[in-house]
Amino acid sequence: MEVFMTAEFAFVAVLLLAAGALTGVLAGLFGVGGGALIVPVLYEVFGFTGVPDELRMPLAVGTSLAIIIPTSIRSFMGHRARGAVDEALLKSWALPILAGVLIGAALARFAPAYVFQLVFVVVAGVNAFKMIFGIKAWNLGADLPKGAALYSYGGVIGLLSALMGIGGGQISNLIMTLYGRPIHQAVATSAGIGVLISVPGAIGYMISGFGRAGLPVDAIGFVSFLGMALFVPTTILTANLGVKLAHSLSRRHLELAFGVFLALVSLRFVYAIVTG
Repeated sequence: MEVFMTAEFAFVAVLLLAAGALTGVLAGLFGVGGGALIVPVLYEVFGFTGVPDELRMPLAVGTSLAIIIPTSIRSFMGHRARGAVDEALLKSWALPILAGVLIGAALARFAPAYVFQLVFVVVAGVNAFKMIFGIKAWNLGADLPKGAALYSYGGVIGLLSALMGIGGGQISNLIMTLYGRPIHQAVATSAGIGVLISVPGAIGYMISGFGRAGLPVDAIGFVSFLGMALFVPTTILTANLGVKLAHSLSRRHLELAFGVFLALVSLRFVYAIVTG
């Protein structure tokens, strides 16, 4: 794929850099990797640069997972330094999340775009409603379950996150808060989950797309290194700003902010599904 430095390409580059900066803030603020923002932006950019329609979505998702790696690491380190991460829970979920991510990466090669969007709308929409209205009656228990039930939650987080190209924060935040975990701990732990998802997820997408015709020359499988180069610098620079902002907000204010964010992105995907 040939890329020329035109006014249109310069605009795309600026858009990617700006989206990267916002992604970094979101990662630190909500413990999410920013995939909800990255995937739709990359999808449009890859269309502009001539990537075939059937490859745009898996390429956007795989590249999103690769971009999330440094963002999630920086966000996780910031929250961990403040002692807010449940490291025991991360260890319990590590293998189930890995299994779910690998299955999701394999399925994503064949899944149509609306599957990713529909799953996100359901998960994020429920979470947004709960957060915005402060509903406590939805709590499923005083704490997370043990044994097989706990591991199954990890598998679901990994599977759905890999299909949607996200760091898992939306799903893990929902699960943890439904079991009474404080929002600050849920956000902080979700940053670590983003690391567990993004690394094997990106590798899985590189393998799934390896050798496919029509991919850009900068891509290894379904991961575009040009997209990474434009996103990563600004996400790293702004992630810690989001961490500081998260710890400056009250529990209720953080819940409201996270709920509004998820509601807006859900509406964006509803529009995409309806318009085809």
